[in-house]
Amino acid sequence: MKKLIVFDLDGTLAESKASLDAEMATLLNSLLGIVKVSVISGGAWQQFEKQVLAHLSHDERLKNLSLLPTCGTKFYKYESNWELLYSEDFTAAEKKKIISSLQQTTETPDVKPARTWGELIEDRGSQITFSGLGQQAPLEEKKKWDPDFTKRKKIKALLDKLIPEFSVRLGGATSIDVTKPGIDKAYGIRKLRDVLGIPIPEMIFIGDAVFPGGNDYPAKQAGALSIRVRDPDETKRVIEAVIACLENP
Repeated sequence: MKKLIVFDLDGTLAESKASLDAEMATLLNSLLGIVKVSVISGGAWQQFEKQVLAHLSHDERLKNLSLLPTCGTKFYKYESNWELLYSEDFTAAEKKKIISSLQQTTETPDVKPARTWGELIEDRGSQITFSGLGQQAPLEEKKKWDPDFTKRKKIKALLDKLIPEFSVRLGGATSIDVTKPGIDKAYGIRKLRDVLGIPIPEMIFIGDAVFPGGNDYPAKQAGALSIRVRDPDETKRVIEAVIACLENP
């Protein structure tokens, strides 16, 4: 029987930068009542608070929830409050090199958009994230910018040559995440194993970018049973199936 259900956030539990809707929140509350749950995302801790925690029931079920922002480079666990267990931050020199490389590879006519909403490059401490249209871009605009990942795959190919000492992953609707080598969702999966004492074969990972180069793919490479979903609506159906299986083994 599976003992831990692990989710990506953007594109999986909610639309990019959006909050959980009422149905998703209800399903997650139900899931938390019967099994341990974790969320691993490229987003910062503040996004977890806004998108996830603000919409879940604040009761004892939160002890079944582990949150891993910035691709697993941070780990939060709930006891009487949320505690940060670790954070793998970049040095100032590493940040400078990554940001410079992102600027070099994304300020080209075929990538740079005519209009942006907010900062294109965000320093999240343990991760540097490029957002193709800016951090505050409307969801409908995001969906049109790079739906088949073509633009970002080209950028990733260039970044892999410029900064081979770092990991470059594609995720969300418009984002590229850069972390330290080996610090990705596989790292997060292994940390969940070590901290919670749950073997990886007893985990299920659910995400929308479970494909080579996608920022969810390392979870599959780590050995977790992985389910690729198209969007949050498909995730809801998967959660319903998981709940049914766990309640009726």
